[in-house]
Amino acid sequence: MIRAIVTGGLLIAAVAILAFAPDYLNEASNEEQKPPCDLLAGPCSWQTDQGQWQVMLTPGPEGDQGVEYRLQVTVPEAPDRFLAVLRGENMYMGEYPVPLVREESLEYRARFTAPFCTTGSEMIWRIDFQDGQDLIENVPSTLVFRAEK
Repeated sequence: MIRAIVTGGLLIAAVAILAFAPDYLNEASNEEQKPPCDLLAGPCSWQTDQGQWQVMLTPGPEGDQGVEYRLQVTVPEAPDRFLAVLRGENMYMGEYPVPLVREESLEYRARFTAPFCTTGSEMIWRIDFQDGQDLIENVPSTLVFRAEK
C-alpha cells in the first residue's frame, strides 16, 4: 500500500515537472536574450506603444558608504507608484528598492548608493522598474552598471 502511494506521488511529481518546466525554462531564456545597456556609458532609451522612455545614471560624489548615483527616468505615461529595484546581475545580493520621486509630470529622479561586494569591485547591478508590486516588462534591454567603490 505504501509503495503504491509513493509511486503515485512520484508519477504526479514527474507529470507536474514536465508540465511546468518548459514554461519556466522559456521565461529564463527570454531574460537572457535581452541585450545589456550600460547606464554609466550613456543614457538608455527605447520606444513603446505609449511613447519614449529614457534612463540616465550618473555617478556623484563618493561618501562613507560608496559612490552616490543619480538616476533620472523619463516616461511616456506616469505610473501610479514608480519604483526602481536594484538586483545583482552577476551574483545575488538581495533586492534594494529605490523610490523614484516625480520632478516634473513625466520625469522621475532618485539618489542611491549601491551596496558593494566585499570580494571585489566587479559587482554588476541591474535596475528593474516596478509600478507598485508589478514589474514593468516593456524594457527591451537589461539596464546594468558596474558599481564603483
